[in-house]
Amino acid sequence: MSNSQKDTSYTVMLAFFILTTAITITIFASYLLFAFNIRFYNLDQLVDMSYGIVYKNYVQMMDYLINPFNWHFSLSDFASSAAGRLHFEDCKKLFLLNFFVWIVSGVIVAKFHKVRARFNKTFLWIGIVGIIVAILMLLDFDEFFVIFHEVLFRNSDWLFDPGRDPVINILPEEFFTQCFVLFFLLFEGLNFWLARKRA
Repeated sequence: MSNSQKDTSYTVMLAFFILTTAITITIFASYLLFAFNIRFYNLDQLVDMSYGIVYKNYVQMMDYLINPFNWHFSLSDFASSAAGRLHFEDCKKLFLLNFFVWIVSGVIVAKFHKVRARFNKTFLWIGIVGIIVAILMLLDFDEFFVIFHEVLFRNSDWLFDPGRDPVINILPEEFFTQCFVLFFLLFEGLNFWLARKRA
């Protein structure tokens, strides 16, 4: 493999590491975001439960999504339909895939960064494309949210019925918007930082 091919391979791994790092940070930061949203949007009053119970159920949901040893979706205070459980399983697989790519790409980047630390306009262009996507998201988040799910999921299980999957009542659109905004800020910041960095 030529040096050019090695540089290209390293750049691809670094791009994946940046993407999955932004996703991973957002996933774990969502605990704080959700705690804020309970108070700000009165989610506890919306479902007639205490703050602690609502947050406990979110923690249970997240434990299912990020724990590779937990494959039984169950919330203490919210019923779930078969379609709802299937959607959470699909989400779990994407979460675990993200963590796997994050670890593998991170190991490769850590091992070869001193040898293959060559940065060109790749990350600048990735950052520019990210800005365009972020603008489209902010202009019409509902449409962006639908397209996002249609790309990632090959079924309609993500269209929750509040009557069958009442947990959706404590997951308002504003919460997902905040998560997307945080992701884009992290993703864009890392890409533009690398675009300015020199070996």
